[in-house]
Amino acid sequence: MDSERLTARARIIREIRAFFDAKNYLETDTPLLSPDLIPESCLEVFQTELLRPQGSRTAGQKLYLVPSPEIWMKKLIARHRVSMYQICKCFRNGEQEGRLHNPEFTMLEYYTMDADYLDSLSVTEELFGRLLEIFGGPDTGQSCRTGGLPGNDPAGDGLPCENLNLAPPFLRITVEEAFRRWAGFPLAETAAKGKSALRAETRRLGLEPPPDLDIPALYDLIFIHAVENQLPKDRPVALIDYPAFVPCLAQEKTTPDGNSVRERWELYVNGIELANCYSEETSPEKVRDFFVQETAKKEQSALVRHKVDVDYWKTFTLANGKTFPRCSGTAMGLDRLIMALTGASSIDSVIPFS
Repeated sequence: MDSERLTARARIIREIRAFFDAKNYLETDTPLLSPDLIPESCLEVFQTELLRPQGSRTAGQKLYLVPSPEIWMKKLIARHRVSMYQICKCFRNGEQEGRLHNPEFTMLEYYTMDADYLDSLSVTEELFGRLLEIFGGPDTGQSCRTGGLPGNDPAGDGLPCENLNLAPPFLRITVEEAFRRWAGFPLAETAAKGKSALRAETRRLGLEPPPDLDIPALYDLIFIHAVENQLPKDRPVALIDYPAFVPCLAQEKTTPDGNSVRERWELYVNGIELANCYSEETSPEKVRDFFVQETAKKEQSALVRHKVDVDYWKTFTLANGKTFPRCSGTAMGLDRLIMALTGASSIDSVIPFS
């Protein structure tokens, strides 16, 4: 990492802190080592062990590097009920290597009280606007390579995005709209007909799905190969309203056309996934059910089977006469954000040590 990008990274992180501090978000600092994690069948984790002193009668303890600070931040939210943010290291195992991945990466995670996922999207647009205003001046949005940041060198390793406009507002597209436009079929209507109907669309698109794939897995296959790579790359895209059959800890709602969706969005910049956001689930029963279902999947397929706190759902129950507050959380890959702002082409060039 060259000195100019090292300086740019420090400036961006400093201004992100200033942005959230000015909006009265509380900065938090939570453990990176955890005795248990939220079960997510799509993620692999790192395991380590706490060793007791020699001669101790107490056995060692397995610990896990957090893939996200979510498990700890929600405990703080339940107790203190304030908007908060954190910039921390996170760890994910078993992921593909390449220009967009590093097993240790930096996460920006922020939770806004009395807000839903669209409120969080507005906060994120405001953050982008502030960073572009500070580092690039009024014309920043015209090109990712004219942002005024150290390291924005058109002759260097910048992204192929001369026409990328980073300025808000972001383009908002529902998952249903995206499937109709780029996969060529109505997702909700097809999935409602069952797995065979979705398999037929998969084959029509030239994909041959393994026979054991369920509806969420078929959805993922189509999304990755026929939709995600077709998203516009000239401006940030917020893909909103994910199908309810894709499990996650986001609130569920019914759209005007009768489809069940999750109040969730993912942000893409130049085709790269940058952030994930939910209207957070507050029902203890639904949190408990999610843990049960995802734990079962982890037991079947995970390379590293981590411990799960079976009582975590109680965080969302009544405490001192209060329920878990209505809030929305966003997790953003900070290294990828720095890539976008500096015009870099890989994670390696914006982190001090890869």
